[in-house]
Amino acid sequence: MTTKIPARYQGVFPVVPTTFLENGELDLASQKRCVDFMIDAGSNGLCILANFSEQFLLSDDEREVLTRSILEHVAGRVPVIVTTTHFSTRVCAQRSRRAQEQGAAMVMVMPPYHGATFRVSEDKIYEFYAGVSEAIDIPIMIQDAPASGTPLSAAFLARMAREIAQVSYFKIETPGAASKLRELIRLGGDAVEGPWDGEEAITLLPDLDAGATGAMTGGGYPDGIRLIIDAYAAGRREDAFDLYQQWLPLINYENRQGGILSAKALMKAGGVIACEAPRHPWPAMHPAVRSGLIEVAQRLNPMVLRWGK
Repeated sequence: MTTKIPARYQGVFPVVPTTFLENGELDLASQKRCVDFMIDAGSNGLCILANFSEQFLLSDDEREVLTRSILEHVAGRVPVIVTTTHFSTRVCAQRSRRAQEQGAAMVMVMPPYHGATFRVSEDKIYEFYAGVSEAIDIPIMIQDAPASGTPLSAAFLARMAREIAQVSYFKIETPGAASKLRELIRLGGDAVEGPWDGEEAITLLPDLDAGATGAMTGGGYPDGIRLIIDAYAAGRREDAFDLYQQWLPLINYENRQGGILSAKALMKAGGVIACEAPRHPWPAMHPAVRSGLIEVAQRLNPMVLRWGK
């Protein structure tokens, strides 16, 4: 009889937003306060340079500055996942190697895509992840998200888990996530070290029921998500269900209304960061949406609204 090896990384790994000044320059002072708040709020780990970090608005030089600054500031307090997505296998492998050298615990990578129509075949996707795997010694998380427009079947993901050394974590954000997680776990077995939930936790409870062991959420209220996951992990599903119902209005507001700017709006309201503005041309949040987000959050009194005051 064999004993399953515990996953290296589990729990709540929220996405760190990128903080800018009003003129669009990086605000590293706010960035460090943002990271400190997210750790204080109970994050088991962090993810940087994801889509919710506005990574598509950053230059390569800024990516380097942010990776170095955040990893140095975290200083090993929690593990950090660095998103290294790029269409090119070579560039993604180089980014991933650099992230590992700077102290990343894991890299998160979407399949190769560009724009609305540039895609590659399943064989090329396999070669892409194999090429990235050869360049590093840390886990790869495959981000299976609608943004890529690239179908990744559970069977294909399980095959890569079994055959590609570092492919072992999966962030499932596609419709029917719970069913896909179940199938991935069934087909991949122990090779699927980390089946994870995403999408700001909008499907968190069904995904936990399906076997998810981690959640990559927005960064505004890790303390709330942690309550749900900790209760579930302790076998208190009814408590987890009640907590999920309690936090779901805020989760829904982020997922369906405020989007990628929600965490920054909450952090600005709580004095964590100096400016919540996105980088042009991403539009600012509508004032009415922002007002609704803050109102819903105030009913829950998350740490983000108190941390900086």
